[in-house]
Amino acid sequence: MANLRELRTRIKSVNSTKKITKAQELIATSRITKAQARVDAAQPYADEITRVVQRLASASSLDHKMLQEPQNADRAAILVVSSDRGMCGGYNNNVFKKTAELRKRLENEGKEVVLYVSGNKGISYYSFRGEKVAGTWSGYSQDPEYRAIHDLRHHLIEGFLAGSGSAVEPREGVNADQGNQVQGFDEVHIVYTEFESMLSQTAKAHRLLPIETVIEEEKLELGEDMVSDKADNVSAEVDFEPDPDTLLDALLPQYVSRGIFAAMLESAASESAARRTAMSAATDNATDLVKQLSRVANQARQAQITQEITEIVGGASALADSGESD
Repeated sequence: MANLRELRTRIKSVNSTKKITKAQELIATSRITKAQARVDAAQPYADEITRVVQRLASASSLDHKMLQEPQNADRAAILVVSSDRGMCGGYNNNVFKKTAELRKRLENEGKEVVLYVSGNKGISYYSFRGEKVAGTWSGYSQDPEYRAIHDLRHHLIEGFLAGSGSAVEPREGVNADQGNQVQGFDEVHIVYTEFESMLSQTAKAHRLLPIETVIEEEKLELGEDMVSDKADNVSAEVDFEPDPDTLLDALLPQYVSRGIFAAMLESAASESAARRTAMSAATDNATDLVKQLSRVANQARQAQITQEITEIVGGASALADSGESD
Protein backbone atom coordinates (compact mmCIF):
# COMPACT_ATOMS: atom_id res chain seq x y z
CA MET A 1 0.00 0.00 0.00
CA ALA A 2 1.26 3.49 -0.86
CA ASN A 3 2.86 5.64 1.79
CA LEU A 4 0.34 7.88 3.54
CA ARG A 5 2.47 10.98 3.10
CA GLU A 6 2.81 10.32 -0.64
CA LEU A 7 -0.95 9.90 -0.96
CA ARG A 8 -1.65 13.20 0.81
CA THR A 9 0.88 14.98 -1.41
CA ARG A 10 -0.77 13.54 -4.50
CA ILE A 11 -4.25 14.54 -3.31
CA LYS A 12 -3.01 18.09 -2.77
CA SER A 13 -1.48 18.14 -6.26
CA VAL A 14 -4.67 16.87 -7.92
CA ASN A 15 -6.77 19.45 -6.06
CA SER A 16 -4.45 22.21 -7.30
CA THR A 17 -4.83 20.96 -10.88
CA LYS A 18 -8.59 20.78 -10.40
CA LYS A 19 -8.70 24.47 -9.48
CA ILE A 20 -6.85 25.33 -12.71
CA THR A 21 -9.13 23.23 -14.93
CA LYS A 22 -12.23 24.66 -13.25
CA ALA A 23 -10.98 28.21 -13.82
CA GLN A 24 -10.25 27.41 -17.47
CA GLU A 25 -13.74 25.97 -17.84
CA LEU A 26 -15.35 29.15 -16.47
CA ILE A 27 -13.20 31.38 -18.70
CA ALA A 28 -14.06 29.31 -21.78
CA THR A 29 -17.77 29.48 -20.92
CA SER A 30 -17.70 33.27 -20.78
CA ARG A 31 -15.80 33.45 -24.08
CA ILE A 32 -18.32 31.23 -25.86
CA THR A 33 -21.09 33.77 -25.23
CA LYS A 34 -18.99 36.61 -26.64
CA ALA A 35 -17.88 34.55 -29.64
CA GLN A 36 -21.47 33.54 -30.45
CA ALA A 37 -22.54 37.17 -30.25
CA ARG A 38 -19.84 38.15 -32.75
CA VAL A 39 -20.89 35.37 -35.14
CA ASP A 40 -24.53 36.50 -34.93
CA ALA A 41 -23.56 40.17 -35.37
CA ALA A 42 -21.64 39.39 -38.58
CA GLN A 43 -24.48 37.39 -40.13
CA PRO A 44 -26.63 40.27 -41.50
CA TYR A 45 -23.64 41.67 -43.43
CA ALA A 46 -22.83 38.19 -44.74
CA ASP A 47 -26.40 37.67 -45.94
CA GLU A 48 -26.58 41.07 -47.61
CA ILE A 49 -23.25 40.91 -49.44
CA THR A 50 -24.08 37.37 -50.61
CA ARG A 51 -27.38 38.58 -52.04
CA VAL A 52 -25.72 41.55 -53.76
CA VAL A 53 -22.97 39.37 -55.25
CA GLN A 54 -25.55 36.90 -56.57
CA ARG A 55 -27.52 39.73 -58.20
CA LEU A 56 -24.35 41.17 -59.72
CA ALA A 57 -23.28 37.75 -60.96
CA SER A 58 -26.64 37.21 -62.64
CA ALA A 59 -26.41 40.63 -64.30
CA SER A 60 -22.77 40.39 -65.40
CA SER A 61 -21.05 38.30 -68.03
CA LEU A 62 -19.73 35.92 -65.34
CA ASP A 63 -16.24 36.12 -66.81
CA HIS A 64 -14.61 37.44 -63.64
CA LYS A 65 -11.62 35.33 -62.61
CA MET A 66 -13.00 34.82 -59.10
CA LEU A 67 -16.15 33.25 -60.58
CA GLN A 68 -14.60 31.13 -63.33
CA GLU A 69 -13.57 27.53 -62.95
CA PRO A 70 -9.89 27.27 -63.99
CA GLN A 71 -9.20 25.29 -67.15
CA ASN A 72 -6.14 23.59 -65.68
CA ALA A 73 -5.83 23.97 -61.92
CA ASP A 74 -2.24 23.03 -61.14
CA ARG A 75 -1.80 24.56 -57.69
CA ALA A 76 -4.15 24.76 -54.70
CA ALA A 77 -3.70 26.68 -51.46
CA ILE A 78 -5.14 25.42 -48.16
CA LEU A 79 -5.59 27.74 -45.17
CA VAL A 80 -5.58 25.69 -41.95
CA VAL A 81 -7.28 27.43 -39.01
CA SER A 82 -6.02 26.06 -35.68
CA SER A 83 -5.77 27.41 -32.13
CA ASP A 84 -2.96 29.34 -30.48
CA ARG A 85 -3.30 27.40 -27.21
CA GLY A 86 -3.94 23.81 -26.26
CA MET A 87 -6.21 22.21 -23.64
CA CYS A 88 -9.12 22.03 -26.09
CA GLY A 89 -9.51 18.28 -26.58
CA GLY A 90 -9.55 17.01 -30.16
CA TYR A 91 -10.26 20.45 -31.66
CA ASN A 92 -6.94 20.78 -33.50
CA ASN A 93 -6.55 17.10 -34.34
CA ASN A 94 -9.91 17.13 -36.13
CA VAL A 95 -8.75 20.11 -38.22
CA PHE A 96 -5.46 18.39 -39.10
CA LYS A 97 -7.31 15.20 -40.03
CA LYS A 98 -9.72 17.09 -42.30
CA THR A 99 -6.77 18.93 -43.87
CA ALA A 100 -5.01 15.62 -44.59
CA GLU A 101 -8.17 14.30 -46.30
CA LEU A 102 -8.52 17.43 -48.43
CA ARG A 103 -4.83 17.44 -49.29
CA LYS A 104 -4.92 13.81 -50.40
CA ARG A 105 -7.95 14.47 -52.62
CA LEU A 106 -6.33 17.49 -54.27
CA GLU A 107 -3.06 15.64 -54.83
CA ASN A 108 -4.96 12.73 -56.38
CA GLU A 109 -6.40 15.29 -58.81
CA GLY A 110 -2.84 16.16 -59.82
CA LYS A 111 -2.63 19.49 -57.99
CA GLU A 112 0.32 20.80 -56.03
CA VAL A 113 -0.84 21.71 -52.51
CA VAL A 114 0.46 24.78 -50.66
CA LEU A 115 -0.22 25.05 -46.92
CA TYR A 116 -0.93 28.28 -45.05
CA VAL A 117 -1.44 27.96 -41.30
CA SER A 118 -3.17 30.18 -38.75
CA GLY A 119 -2.58 29.39 -35.05
CA ASN A 120 0.46 28.33 -33.03
CA LYS A 121 -0.74 24.74 -32.64
CA GLY A 122 -0.95 24.27 -36.39
CA ILE A 123 2.45 25.88 -36.88
CA SER A 124 4.00 23.53 -34.29
CA TYR A 125 2.21 20.50 -35.75
CA TYR A 126 3.56 20.93 -39.28
CA SER A 127 6.98 22.14 -38.12
CA PHE A 128 7.44 19.02 -35.96
CA ARG A 129 6.63 16.82 -38.97
CA GLY A 130 8.97 18.69 -41.27
CA GLU A 131 6.13 19.89 -43.50
CA LYS A 132 6.80 22.88 -45.72
CA VAL A 133 4.45 25.75 -44.88
CA ALA A 134 4.14 28.73 -47.22
CA GLY A 135 2.84 31.20 -44.62
CA THR A 136 2.01 31.40 -40.91
CA TRP A 137 -0.05 33.77 -38.75
CA SER A 138 -0.89 33.57 -35.05
CA GLY A 139 -1.98 35.48 -31.95
CA TYR A 140 -5.71 35.96 -32.54
CA SER A 141 -7.38 32.53 -32.60
CA GLN A 142 -9.59 33.22 -29.56
CA ASP A 143 -10.43 36.80 -30.48
CA PRO A 144 -9.98 37.36 -34.24
CA GLU A 145 -9.96 40.92 -35.54
CA TYR A 146 -10.58 41.90 -39.16
CA ARG A 147 -7.47 44.09 -39.18
CA ALA A 148 -5.31 41.26 -37.82
CA ILE A 149 -5.98 39.05 -40.86
CA HIS A 150 -5.31 41.83 -43.38
CA ASP A 151 -2.11 40.30 -44.79
CA LEU A 152 -3.53 36.77 -44.73
CA ARG A 153 -6.68 37.51 -46.73
CA HIS A 154 -4.98 39.89 -49.17
CA HIS A 155 -2.20 37.39 -49.92
CA LEU A 156 -4.70 34.60 -50.65
CA ILE A 157 -6.73 36.86 -52.95
CA GLU A 158 -3.68 38.27 -54.74
CA GLY A 159 -2.15 34.81 -55.12
CA PHE A 160 -5.35 33.49 -56.68
CA LEU A 161 -5.75 36.42 -59.07
CA ALA A 162 -2.13 35.94 -60.20
CA GLY A 163 -2.62 32.22 -60.81
CA SER A 164 -0.05 29.45 -60.72
CA GLY A 165 1.67 30.86 -63.80
CA SER A 166 2.55 34.17 -62.13
CA ALA A 167 4.00 35.44 -58.86
CA VAL A 168 3.07 38.07 -56.27
CA GLU A 169 4.91 40.15 -53.71
CA PRO A 170 4.97 38.39 -50.32
CA ARG A 171 3.07 39.98 -47.46
CA GLU A 172 3.89 39.76 -43.77
CA GLY A 173 3.67 36.17 -42.56
CA VAL A 174 4.43 34.64 -45.97
CA ASN A 175 7.62 32.60 -46.06
CA ALA A 176 9.79 33.90 -48.90
CA ASP A 177 13.42 34.83 -49.40
CA GLN A 178 14.07 38.54 -49.18
CA GLY A 179 13.40 40.25 -52.48
CA ASN A 180 11.78 37.17 -54.03
CA GLN A 181 8.20 36.85 -55.16
CA VAL A 182 6.01 33.84 -54.38
CA GLN A 183 4.13 31.73 -56.89
CA GLY A 184 0.37 32.12 -57.12
CA PHE A 185 -2.28 29.38 -57.14
CA ASP A 186 -5.47 28.39 -58.97
CA GLU A 187 -7.68 27.42 -56.01
CA VAL A 188 -8.03 28.50 -52.38
CA HIS A 189 -9.50 26.20 -49.73
CA ILE A 190 -10.02 26.76 -46.01
CA VAL A 191 -10.24 24.17 -43.23
CA TYR A 192 -11.88 25.46 -40.06
CA THR A 193 -14.22 24.31 -37.29
CA GLU A 194 -17.91 25.07 -37.57
CA PHE A 195 -19.73 25.85 -34.32
CA GLU A 196 -22.94 23.84 -34.13
CA SER A 197 -23.65 23.84 -30.39
CA MET A 198 -21.91 23.89 -27.02
CA LEU A 199 -21.32 20.14 -27.34
CA SER A 200 -20.85 19.79 -31.09
CA GLN A 201 -18.18 21.35 -33.32
CA THR A 202 -17.28 19.93 -36.72
CA ALA A 203 -14.15 20.41 -38.83
CA LYS A 204 -15.13 21.63 -42.30
CA ALA A 205 -13.30 22.02 -45.61
CA HIS A 206 -14.63 24.74 -47.91
CA ARG A 207 -13.44 26.14 -51.24
CA LEU A 208 -13.12 29.91 -51.11
CA LEU A 209 -11.88 30.55 -54.65
CA PRO A 210 -13.09 30.36 -57.31
CA ILE A 211 -16.46 31.29 -55.84
CA GLU A 212 -19.27 28.84 -56.46
CA THR A 213 -22.19 31.01 -57.55
CA VAL A 214 -25.75 29.80 -57.15
CA ILE A 215 -28.25 31.91 -59.04
CA GLU A 216 -31.87 31.07 -58.32
CA GLU A 217 -34.86 32.51 -60.14
CA GLU A 218 -38.25 32.55 -58.46
CA LYS A 219 -41.25 32.15 -60.75
CA LEU A 220 -44.71 33.31 -59.74
CA GLU A 221 -48.03 31.95 -60.81
CA LEU A 222 -50.82 34.42 -61.40
CA GLY A 223 -53.35 34.40 -58.63
CA GLU A 224 -52.58 33.36 -55.08
CA ASP A 225 -48.79 33.58 -55.48
CA MET A 226 -49.05 37.27 -56.28
CA VAL A 227 -50.37 38.02 -52.79
CA SER A 228 -48.50 35.30 -50.90
CA ASP A 229 -45.15 35.44 -49.09
CA LYS A 230 -43.46 34.24 -52.29
CA ALA A 231 -43.88 37.69 -53.77
CA ASP A 232 -41.55 39.15 -51.13
CA ASN A 233 -38.71 36.85 -52.22
CA VAL A 234 -38.71 37.78 -55.90
CA SER A 235 -35.73 39.85 -57.02
CA ALA A 236 -36.68 43.01 -58.83
CA GLU A 237 -34.77 44.08 -61.93
CA VAL A 238 -32.02 46.42 -60.76
CA ASP A 239 -29.95 48.99 -62.64
CA PHE A 240 -26.39 49.02 -61.29
CA GLU A 241 -24.21 52.11 -61.22
CA PRO A 242 -21.39 51.65 -62.10
CA ASP A 243 -21.77 48.55 -64.28
CA PRO A 244 -21.97 45.05 -62.68
CA ASP A 245 -18.45 44.05 -63.76
CA THR A 246 -16.92 47.08 -62.05
CA LEU A 247 -18.93 46.44 -58.90
CA LEU A 248 -17.86 42.79 -58.90
CA ASP A 249 -14.22 43.87 -59.06
CA ALA A 250 -14.77 45.85 -55.87
CA LEU A 251 -17.12 43.50 -54.01
CA LEU A 252 -15.70 40.03 -54.68
CA PRO A 253 -12.48 40.60 -52.68
CA GLN A 254 -14.65 41.85 -49.80
CA TYR A 255 -16.90 38.82 -50.19
CA VAL A 256 -13.93 36.44 -49.92
CA SER A 257 -12.47 38.40 -47.00
CA ARG A 258 -15.83 38.15 -45.26
CA GLY A 259 -15.77 34.37 -45.78
CA ILE A 260 -12.31 34.05 -44.24
CA PHE A 261 -13.24 36.22 -41.25
CA ALA A 262 -16.52 34.33 -40.73
CA ALA A 263 -14.56 31.06 -40.60
CA MET A 264 -12.22 32.62 -38.03
CA LEU A 265 -15.19 33.66 -35.87
CA GLU A 266 -16.74 30.19 -36.11
CA SER A 267 -13.41 28.63 -35.16
CA ALA A 268 -13.03 30.97 -32.17
CA ALA A 269 -16.43 29.96 -30.81
CA SER A 270 -15.65 26.29 -31.48
CA GLU A 271 -12.28 26.55 -29.74
CA SER A 272 -13.85 27.97 -26.58
CA ALA A 273 -16.60 25.33 -26.63
CA ALA A 274 -14.07 22.52 -27.11
CA ARG A 275 -11.90 23.91 -24.30
CA ARG A 276 -14.90 24.16 -21.99
CA THR A 277 -15.83 20.53 -22.69
CA ALA A 278 -12.25 19.34 -22.20
CA MET A 279 -11.77 21.30 -18.97
CA SER A 280 -15.13 20.13 -17.62
CA ALA A 281 -14.12 16.51 -18.25
CA ALA A 282 -10.72 17.15 -16.64
CA THR A 283 -12.38 18.67 -13.57
CA ASP A 284 -14.72 15.68 -13.24
CA ASN A 285 -11.80 13.27 -13.60
CA ALA A 286 -9.85 15.17 -10.95
CA THR A 287 -12.83 14.94 -8.58
CA ASP A 288 -13.07 11.17 -9.11
CA LEU A 289 -9.31 10.75 -8.65
CA VAL A 290 -9.37 12.69 -5.36
CA LYS A 291 -12.17 10.42 -4.11
CA GLN A 292 -10.17 7.31 -5.02
CA LEU A 293 -6.96 8.62 -3.47
CA SER A 294 -8.82 9.72 -0.33
CA ARG A 295 -10.28 6.22 0.01
CA VAL A 296 -6.83 4.65 -0.35
CA ALA A 297 -5.39 7.20 2.11
CA ASN A 298 -8.10 6.38 4.65
CA GLN A 299 -7.39 2.68 4.28
CA ALA A 300 -3.68 3.33 4.73
CA ARG A 301 -4.39 5.45 7.81
CA GLN A 302 -6.62 2.72 9.27
CA ALA A 303 -3.95 0.11 8.61
CA GLN A 304 -1.37 2.33 10.28
CA ILE A 305 -3.58 2.83 13.35
CA THR A 306 -4.33 -0.90 13.53
CA GLN A 307 -0.63 -1.68 13.36
CA GLU A 308 0.14 0.84 16.11
CA ILE A 309 -2.60 -0.60 18.35
CA THR A 310 -1.33 -4.12 17.68
CA GLU A 311 2.19 -3.07 18.61
CA ILE A 312 0.97 -1.41 21.83
CA VAL A 313 -1.11 -4.44 22.81
CA GLY A 314 1.79 -6.73 21.97
CA GLY A 315 4.17 -4.62 24.03
CA ALA A 316 1.78 -4.54 26.99
CA SER A 317 1.35 -8.32 26.84
CA ALA A 318 5.10 -8.77 26.75
CA LEU A 319 5.52 -6.53 29.81
CA ALA A 320 2.76 -8.40 31.61
CA ASP A 321 4.36 -11.74 30.84
CA SER A 322 7.78 -10.54 31.99
CA GLY A 323 6.23 -9.24 35.26
CA GLU A 324 4.59 -12.58 36.00
CA SER A 325 7.83 -14.44 35.36
CA ASP A 326 9.61 -12.24 37.90
